[in-house]
Amino acid sequence: MHDNGDVRTEPVEDTLLQDANEAILALETAEEEVNRGNYSNGSLVDIDATIDTTLEMQKFYVLAKRQAWKVEQLSWGQLPPVPEGKGSGEKRARRMAIWRSVVTQQLQADTLASLLSSQLLAAAPDLPGRLYYTTMVQDEGRHAEAWIKLTNLVGGMSEPDPYLDKLGNIVLNADTLEEKIWMFQVVFEGLVIDRFRQIAAGAPGTILAELCNRLTVDDGIHHGSGVVYEQRLLQRVSSRTKRGIWRMSQEMWPLFVDHLMWRPQERSWASRAMQPRDLETVKSYMAQERKLAIKVGLEIDTPPGF
Repeated sequence: MHDNGDVRTEPVEDTLLQDANEAILALETAEEEVNRGNYSNGSLVDIDATIDTTLEMQKFYVLAKRQAWKVEQLSWGQLPPVPEGKGSGEKRARRMAIWRSVVTQQLQADTLASLLSSQLLAAAPDLPGRLYYTTMVQDEGRHAEAWIKLTNLVGGMSEPDPYLDKLGNIVLNADTLEEKIWMFQVVFEGLVIDRFRQIAAGAPGTILAELCNRLTVDDGIHHGSGVVYEQRLLQRVSSRTKRGIWRMSQEMWPLFVDHLMWRPQERSWASRAMQPRDLETVKSYMAQERKLAIKVGLEIDTPPGF
C-alpha cells in the first residue's frame, strides 16, 4: 500500500481486489473443512472443551493482519472528502448536507460495531477465536477513527438514525455469543457490503469512496469469519439457543425495516419517491437472511406482516 503522499489508486485497488478474493477463498475453504467435520448429535456439550476452530479462524486472522491499513494512508488533503457538486452556493450546501447525513450514519454504525467487536473478543470461548477478534476490534476502531475525521471535514454530525441505535442496543444486550455473531457479523455486515459499494460508486474520486472501498474488504472478512465461526458454534449448542436466535431475528426485522426506510431531514423529501425501491430492498434483504440462516444451520422464517 502507498503512503499518505501517493494518491495513485490502481496498485491500492489491485491489492484490495486480491484481498477480497482471498477472503472469499478463505471462507470457501473453511466451509469445506466444517462440512467434512464429524460433529456431535446436537446435544449440549462444553464448548470450551470441544470446539476446534484453529484452521478456519487462523486463516481469517492472518488475512486480517496482512490486510490491515492505517487511517493516515487515506488521501487526506489530496482528494475532496465528499462530492463537491456544482451550481449555486445554496445547491452545494444542500448537497453537502445530504452527504453529511450519509457520513453520520456510517459513523453511528461503526461506533456500535466497535462496542460489539469488543464484546465478541471478551466472549469468544477458544484461543483462535479470541486472536481473530483482536484484529476485528482494531478494524472497527480504525473505521470509527476514519469516520470521525471525515465527519469533521464535512461540518460535523447531522441527525442520527434512531432505529440504528435501537438495533445496536438489542444486539449489545443479547444473551448469547451466537446471537451476537448471527445478527452482527453474519447478517448486518453481510448486508452492508453492497451499501458500501453503492456509496463508493456515487462518490468517485473522494475520501468517502476510498474509505468505503476499504471497508468493503474489511467487512467481507468480518462477515466471512462470522459465518464460519457461527457454523462451528451452532454445532455445539442446544435447541434453546437456536430458538433464542430465531426470537431475536423476529424482534429485529420490524426495526430493521424502519432503519432501511428512515431518512434524516436532509433526505426526507426522497422518502415517498424511493418507497418502491426501499420495499424491494427489504424483500431482497429478507431473502438474503434466509439464505444465510441455511448456510449456518438455522431456520429463520419471515416474521408475520412481512
